[in-house]
Amino acid sequence: MQRYESYKPSGIEWLGSVPAHWEVQPLRTVTKLKADRNRPDLPVLSVYREYGVILKDSRDDNHNATSLDTAAYKVVKPGDLVVNKMKAWQGSMGVSGHEGIVSPAYITCATKSDRILPSYLHYLLRSSPLIGVYNSLSYGVRVGQWDMHYEDFKQIPIPIPSLTEQDRIVTFLDQKTAEIDTAIAKKERLIELLQEQKSILINQAVTRGLNPDVPMRDSGVEWIGEIPAHWEIKRVKRVGMVSPSKTLDQRKRCDDQVCFLPMEKIGADGVVECTDLRTARTVFDGFTYFAKNDVIIAKITPCFENGKGAWLTELTTAYGFGTTELHVIRPLKVYGGFLFHVLNRAQFRIEGEEFMVGSAGQKRIPSDFVANYLFGLPPISEQIEICNWIQGLNEKVLNVIQAQTAGISKLAEAKSALIAETVTGKIKV
Repeated sequence: MQRYESYKPSGIEWLGSVPAHWEVQPLRTVTKLKADRNRPDLPVLSVYREYGVILKDSRDDNHNATSLDTAAYKVVKPGDLVVNKMKAWQGSMGVSGHEGIVSPAYITCATKSDRILPSYLHYLLRSSPLIGVYNSLSYGVRVGQWDMHYEDFKQIPIPIPSLTEQDRIVTFLDQKTAEIDTAIAKKERLIELLQEQKSILINQAVTRGLNPDVPMRDSGVEWIGEIPAHWEIKRVKRVGMVSPSKTLDQRKRCDDQVCFLPMEKIGADGVVECTDLRTARTVFDGFTYFAKNDVIIAKITPCFENGKGAWLTELTTAYGFGTTELHVIRPLKVYGGFLFHVLNRAQFRIEGEEFMVGSAGQKRIPSDFVANYLFGLPPISEQIEICNWIQGLNEKVLNVIQAQTAGISKLAEAKSALIAETVTGKIKV
């Protein structure tokens, strides 16, 4: 990349040298604090680390509740700077392209367009060197509750090239970041397609077997259709014990160290994290009981739809307890891995959604649905063969996904470095 003809020391450690003809001024010289209110008719905006300022309703992953009375919310015009001062250390800020209102807790500033382009300021303030500055200016006992004071924020020195250069920088970054974003999107789409294809292949293996030439027969169940002729149709409760009892297993309140599984320790890939050990007496009541080699599946939305569950072969203790939002099935006349794949299929989850009960956000799969679920059951040797094939498939797909994920990380790092070097004058465009 080309560099500017000459540089001068900025006198600022994080910024270093800047092009000789650039200014370095406090942020307050190009922004002005504002706090216009009383426009509840305007749409609510959100500030994201990844996206900047967007319409809150444009995404469904923002769970921050909007006040019933938004008269006190601050008005934001296109070109205004909005800062979530509690998350500034993460880069949660941006120049808005929308008119709307934001939480009264946010910092809102007008930008002085005769000195700085809002789009340039947006790139600059969200760049990695500045995020490190916000980190050093944020206070608090807990990281998640850090606060950055406006009096400190407005004093941050920033590099200010001419408006012509700012426009050139913005045009360059718009083009280059769009190219990188496109490359990232392609890799993300490839990962999605791989996951979809894997799901299809697993469903086919679990419901039809691995031999495409095997004789088939009508299962007698309309929604199952044909199955290999030598397979049987079984209900889950005929091959496994649903909700095995800790009393039956003669478990007692004692000081045994047992694995505890909250929902966040249960993956959607059949993996559990057995890092939370507790004494049996402290979790004996009020939690779900399970033992090593049991099958668990989440019963509450959205964990059920996301496929959270596992065959507990890797449980580090003989038994354990976990969230109450689990169904537990003990394999008796079925290979545990096969049963897990049957109950972890996307098709099973789709079918189960129709039987969920409860209010929105708290819907659950009834135990009866799991217990009475009908599926095709091959001989035990074939069950194991199918599970081994699925394991091989998972490993192949995982390797490709890891390679694509690493590529995405490299592209994201390159994008961050390009923005930082451009807005601080380390490269000339």
